[in-house]
Amino acid sequence: MIREVAVPIKMLFDLYPRFICSREFRRQSFERFNERSVEYSFVFRHLARTYPRKVLDVGTGISALPNLMQYCGCIVTAIDNVKGYWSHGMVNRHYHIINDDITDPRINEKFDLITCISVLEHIQEPTAAMRNMLRFLNPDGHLVVTFPYTENSYAANVYELAGSSYGQNFNYICQSFSRKELSIWVQVNHAEIIEQEYWQFWDGDYWTLGHQLIPPRKVAVQDKHQMSCVLIRKKA
Repeated sequence: MIREVAVPIKMLFDLYPRFICSREFRRQSFERFNERSVEYSFVFRHLARTYPRKVLDVGTGISALPNLMQYCGCIVTAIDNVKGYWSHGMVNRHYHIINDDITDPRINEKFDLITCISVLEHIQEPTAAMRNMLRFLNPDGHLVVTFPYTENSYAANVYELAGSSYGQNFNYICQSFSRKELSIWVQVNHAEIIEQEYWQFWDGDYWTLGHQLIPPRKVAVQDKHQMSCVLIRKKA
């Protein structure tokens, strides 16, 4: 009897998600390539390497990353500053998002792995965000973080630089970090860099500057680059 009632109810509630998926499929249009394939490749390579039990994803937005990590067997918490960052609100149809600000968080848990993918550059207080993410790690836990990066120089907002390809009308900044900021973050938070990749996405000096390179190039630190993927370990 319960099953006879539950099945039609489930079918009814499934109608709207199916409609949304169908509409998204039909309305697909190409805008530009982004950096997610490079970043997600780095994330899942280290997910397979470390096999964490508890994972925190910071700044999820509307992405499906937490859902994919949960599908790999992890217990995943996802947070985003929904009211502070998303001016018109945000709903993630892939995963439950906790409304929280990593610079002043309410959660107080420990995790084996934390991911922060193309988020830190948009946070006004990145040092506070890094401090809290590393604080939430278990000893020997890992942080995977990706952001615009140029080894020897910091930019407060690449969208404001001459030659930027997009972002001028965005209501948030996009910083490009350097070795100086990264070194301070790991030193003061008792952590160490385990691996760092450097990627050239543009022919200009900073992220969004000049013409985009497709496919992007994985390069050495001495070569021109505008993005970095970093694996950081919290020391025991």
